[in-house]
Amino acid sequence: MNDQVTRVSRVNLLIDGSWTTGVGTFEVLDKFTNEIIAVADRASREQVDAAVASARRSFEQIRLDPQARYRMLMKAAELIESRREVLARTIVAEAGFPPSDANNEVGRAIQTFIVSAEEGKRISGEGIPIEGAPGQAHRMAFTIRVPRGVVCGITSFNSPLNMVAHKAAPALASGNTIVLKAPQATPMSAALLCQILLDAGVPPSHVNLIQGPGSELGQWLVENRDIAFFTFTGSTEVGKKIRSSVGLRPVALELGSIAATIVCDDADLERAASRCVQSGFRRAGQACTSIQRLYVHEDVMERFVPLLVDATRALKVGDPHDPKTDIGPMISEADARRAEEWVLEARAKGARVVEGGSRKGPLFYPTILTNVTAQMRVMCEEIFAPVLSIVPFRSFDEAVDAVNATPFGLATGVFTRDVMRAMNAARRLHVGVVHINEPSSSRVDLIPFAGVKDSGVGREGPKYAMQEMTEERLVTVSLS
Repeated sequence: MNDQVTRVSRVNLLIDGSWTTGVGTFEVLDKFTNEIIAVADRASREQVDAAVASARRSFEQIRLDPQARYRMLMKAAELIESRREVLARTIVAEAGFPPSDANNEVGRAIQTFIVSAEEGKRISGEGIPIEGAPGQAHRMAFTIRVPRGVVCGITSFNSPLNMVAHKAAPALASGNTIVLKAPQATPMSAALLCQILLDAGVPPSHVNLIQGPGSELGQWLVENRDIAFFTFTGSTEVGKKIRSSVGLRPVALELGSIAATIVCDDADLERAASRCVQSGFRRAGQACTSIQRLYVHEDVMERFVPLLVDATRALKVGDPHDPKTDIGPMISEADARRAEEWVLEARAKGARVVEGGSRKGPLFYPTILTNVTAQMRVMCEEIFAPVLSIVPFRSFDEAVDAVNATPFGLATGVFTRDVMRAMNAARRLHVGVVHINEPSSSRVDLIPFAGVKDSGVGREGPKYAMQEMTEERLVTVSLS
């Protein structure tokens, strides 16, 4: 794929170092105008298998030392920066992000590559005190970490560049090769990133890119026994299918959520309101950690809700190509209609729409609900839209129990000035990530990121993903 965005681009497959056509094509649409901006190639089963075979041959034949991997990934980070404008413009068009979010996506991808490059130099095992065992004083033992082989990275539309970076950069930094499966809605950013990797000097067959219907390609990938490790971001339903299909091969699954944030009676309400609005509505609420459930202490409800509404009304909703826009379209008009239906359903059951609730094509305006119940879909299923449901609580225990009551457990934010309460929350909230005085979506790319329960298994974040992507091997040495 060219690194310039033309009116209609062609997004090829990358197999064995060559950009190639597929057995068919599908259209990529501008998420606001609905215009065709690219035609992407769809891979056949034979091409999927060829991509995996290419990655395996490259893993077996080309072993890069840590310094070589470091130089390539740092060069990739430089190239991402130098192509920032094209990348950001592509993200605006194919994902519907406004320029501020698109540029943030590019900046985060740069950081993901830099951190991966650095952490790749520090992969190590540990010393084992074998000599302390009876009769083993003549022996030494230690572990080493070795790459698994072919990593399969399957990504989602809601982070079209940085999510690909989080699959590719740690895999390459830890000595693996990779086959990337890009989402149909946003394949252009992944193709641009793969070209950057080639231009950075990564061995051509170390990186392979395929695209097409997830139900087809996903099944073909899990059936290919040459893939040693799967890293997937997407729905819990699909994640469970992958896990049940791969046998004993390891996986890292970053799955669904119904993310929550708690605002206590001693919180800095202005800070909490501004951050909760950004967390709930940025990227049109289409992040796994976007606030969906907002638990607010009943003593501060009357003060907090107006602050939240004012911050929401200050957001500009509309054309993501306009630099002044804060909230762009959802990934499709069908998804915006679904969000609208859920809100109307909640309203019919007694919920109050405090703000928003309207739709214009693929735009769904940031929405705040009160008077919701735990049985409403806006509360018990992942809406993946800019919809915040506010629930008052009386005791902190009540709020913690409510957060823990769903099958999911990805991230939760807690706004409080009470250190004891904050540490208690960290221990009791059954989630993978607890943010104190930040909302649920406060991820930084170098941190360990993982869910529990139906929100996934395994960890992301370069250092921690590399631990997943390598095997720990014990070595013993007899000295006599």
